[in-house]
Amino acid sequence: QVQLVESGGGLVQAGGSLRLSCAASGRTVTDYNLGWFRQAPGKEREFVATSHWTGHSYYADFVKGRFTTSRDNAKNTVYLQMNSLKPEDTAIYHCAAGLRGPGSSELQSSKVYAYWGQGAQVTVSS
Repeated sequence: QVQLVESGGGLVQAGGSLRLSCAASGRTVTDYNLGWFRQAPGKEREFVATSHWTGHSYYADFVKGRFTTSRDNAKNTVYLQMNSLKPEDTAIYHCAAGLRGPGSSELQSSKVYAYWGQGAQVTVSS
């Protein structure tokens, strides 16, 4: 079992930045893909980014150039640095962990992640 706890959410003005952290416990996540998803009110959950277990990162088109995900395996933690935030980025952000194996084309699917955090609220005001 892997437990995930997000932190770092909050309220920020458009154009500002926030950094989310997701601390894992229960087992080391070196061999896990660590993803970020978000869900806005009334909308479906959507993929944001993934830190692949190899160290490579994948991003949704709408965050490329603005968001960066990174991981610190020594701390069992993954981060999501969010810059140039827009009001449409307002959502609950969840981190997720899935064991290595899926191909890169599958990483945007929530189905390849077995463990999920409770989420962190990010609100961007205009």
